[in-house]
Amino acid sequence: MMTPELLAVLVFLGGTTGIVGSYAIWARRGQVELRRTVEDRLEEVGTLSVRSTDDASSLIRKHKAGPFPAVDRAVRKALTGSSVERWLEQTGVKLTLSGVALLSLGSGLLVAACGTLVSHRTWVGAMGFVLGAAVPFVILSRRRRSRFNRFEEHFPEALDLISRAVRAGHAFTAGLKMVADEMREPVGPEFRKAFDEQNYGLPIKESLNNLADRIPLLDVRFFATAVLIQRETGGNLAEILDNLAAVVRERFKIRRQVRTHTAHGRFTGYVLLGIPAFLAVALSVINPEHMEMLFGDRFGQMMIMGAIVMQIVGWIWIKQVVKIEV
Repeated sequence: MMTPELLAVLVFLGGTTGIVGSYAIWARRGQVELRRTVEDRLEEVGTLSVRSTDDASSLIRKHKAGPFPAVDRAVRKALTGSSVERWLEQTGVKLTLSGVALLSLGSGLLVAACGTLVSHRTWVGAMGFVLGAAVPFVILSRRRRSRFNRFEEHFPEALDLISRAVRAGHAFTAGLKMVADEMREPVGPEFRKAFDEQNYGLPIKESLNNLADRIPLLDVRFFATAVLIQRETGGNLAEILDNLAAVVRERFKIRRQVRTHTAHGRFTGYVLLGIPAFLAVALSVINPEHMEMLFGDRFGQMMIMGAIVMQIVGWIWIKQVVKIEV
C-alpha cells in the first residue's frame, strides 16, 4: 500500500518534471523561431533588397524572452541585468534568467522535500532548499569554466589561422571571418560575433574589446591589445600573432603540468568533502535510531552546523592550496 509520504514525493516529482519539460519545450520553440529569424535576415542581407523602416528595425538585437518575461525584466533592473545576462551567456546554454530561476526553485523544493521526509526536521528541509537552489548555479558555473578552458585550448589555432590569412594578403577582418567559419564552438561563434559587429559598422577597437569582455581571459585581452597597438603604430601583425600563439601554447602546457601535479590534492579534497555526507546517509539507513539522537538533540544539531562550516572552510582552504596561477 502506498504511504502518504511516498504519494507526496511522487506528486512532487511529477509536477517538477512537468514544469521542467514544459520549459524545455518552450525554450526549444524559441530556438527554432530564432534560427528562422536569423536565416530570414541573412537572406535579406544577401539579396541587398530595399527594406522599409519596420523591416530595418528587426535587425536590432533583442533580449531573449523566457517563460516569465516579468522575472527577466525585474532581474535586469534589480541585479544589474547586463552583468547577470553576460555571465549566463558565457555558459553557452540557451537559458534565460527566468528559466534559471525556475530550475533553481524546482531543484530547491525537490531537495527540501526529500530532506524533510527523510529526517522529519524542518530545518533540514530549509537547508536542503538552499543547497538545492544552488545546484543549477554550480552546474552553470562549471560549464562556464569548462567553456573558457576549451576556448583557451583552441585559441592558438585561431591565432595561427589569422596569421596565415594575413600572410596570404587578406585583411585582418577576413581572418576573423575565416576563424568564424572554420572553428567550432566556442571559438568560432565568439569570433563570428566580433566579425558581425565590425561588419555592421562598429569600430574594430570596440569589437575586439567586446570579445575580451565576453571571454574574460588574459590571452584574449593580450590578443585585443596587440592588434589595436599594431593598427596604431604598425608592425608585422603575422609575427605578433605567431609569438602570441606560442606563448599561449606554453602557458597552457605548463598549466596542464600543474594540474597533473596537484591532482592528488584535489582528489583529497573531494574525498574529505564527500565522506561525512556519505556516512551520514548510510548510518541513517542502517541504524536510524542511532542517528535520531544526532538530528533530534540540540547539541547534535549544533555539531552538524559546526561540521558543515568546517567542511566548507576546509574545502576553500584546499582549493587555495592547489590553485597555482600560471
